[in-house]
Amino acid sequence: MTGGQPPVAEPGKPGPVGPVPPGSGWPGDTATAATPAANDAGEVRALAAAAGTLAELTARQSVCRACPRLVEWREEVARVKRKSSRTEDYWGRPVPGWGDERPRVLIVGLAPAAHGGNRTGRIFTGDRSGDVLFASLYRCGFAAIPTSVSASDTQRLIGARMAAAVRCAPPVNKPSVTERDTCAPWLLAELRLVTAPLGVIVCLGGFAWDAAWTSLRSAGFALPRPKPRFGHGAEVTLAVPAGYGGGELLLLGCYHPSQQNTFTGRVTPAMLDDVFTRARAWADDGRQSTNT
Repeated sequence: MTGGQPPVAEPGKPGPVGPVPPGSGWPGDTATAATPAANDAGEVRALAAAAGTLAELTARQSVCRACPRLVEWREEVARVKRKSSRTEDYWGRPVPGWGDERPRVLIVGLAPAAHGGNRTGRIFTGDRSGDVLFASLYRCGFAAIPTSVSASDTQRLIGARMAAAVRCAPPVNKPSVTERDTCAPWLLAELRLVTAPLGVIVCLGGFAWDAAWTSLRSAGFALPRPKPRFGHGAEVTLAVPAGYGGGELLLLGCYHPSQQNTFTGRVTPAMLDDVFTRARAWADDGRQSTNT
């Protein structure tokens, strides 16, 4: 596989099976055959902490093999595929963070979808949740186009970055506590690398809210007690440590734009727009004096 386009099989024939090898030309893949892969929780901590740049960090995220159940599931999905996607190649690896390298807004989700991010290699890309989310981000000025269908499309995040609390697609969308904790250093390292310009973290769902809270504590933020409860539109203003430039950071809760939530009306396009409009207003004003 070469160039910037995921391969597509001949009409009517199944596409390649199994995960995409690092360095084989998948759009946005920063890993190579030489990128070190974590095989257990200790190696995740060490490799995440030692990554000096976002490119190095995302490369290491994308080849992680620390959680046997998740590795087996994501690769099985990439081999078997969904019938409607049988002519496509599947990414089948951990899905790294992507977007602006100096974001004012960080959007944290739960984990890649089996036939969404696990297929396309980009979080919230190629699934129903992403259809709703990117439309809102586009309306609120954070995305270049209103859709995100593949890693080779023209989508670009503007002043924003996306990451998942757990980087591999889990069975029935439910990572275990051990898998959550094993993956946590990847989010912590990403947060540390982007906090200097950051003004807002938007948490899509309670799982992401808890993961962000844990990472903020580990990054040295002084957090209030008890921890505020997650809810749609929940807000917490946090003092940013001097080492990250000072000022204040806004933590925002948002119901996850899952198919179940959008179909039942628990979250609507207008509700998403309200959250991202609030995020834009804070990002434009909240830490402006410290990020110039």
